[in-house]
Amino acid sequence: MGILWENSFLTFLFVTVLVGGGAGYLAGRALASSWRPIPQLIFYMLLLAAAVRFFHFSLFEGTLLSLQYYAVDALVLIGISLLGYRVTRVRQMVTQYRWLYERAGPFSWREKKAAGE
Repeated sequence: MGILWENSFLTFLFVTVLVGGGAGYLAGRALASSWRPIPQLIFYMLLLAAAVRFFHFSLFEGTLLSLQYYAVDALVLIGISLLGYRVTRVRQMVTQYRWLYERAGPFSWREKKAAGE
């Protein structure tokens, strides 16, 4: 038993990071595309973390009601979903408001400078 994973690292990687994280990333993209706020995303990831915890329990004989592992799953899912949310929001801002903003990196945008400045 580890601090971050219960049975094995591969189980944690597959269920939490790949399956749950993939769903979280797509949920983050969907919520950003529909201009939903971040607290709504966090609420959905807490629900998804409960489902991921159930997958660990039912498929790999993990502990269902473990606050420690639920918190780890929830934090991983929130982090991955926020990544999808932010990447999508940056793309939205620089494509829908291209006269105002330009990309400043993969996770940020900035105001365009006027031609005379």
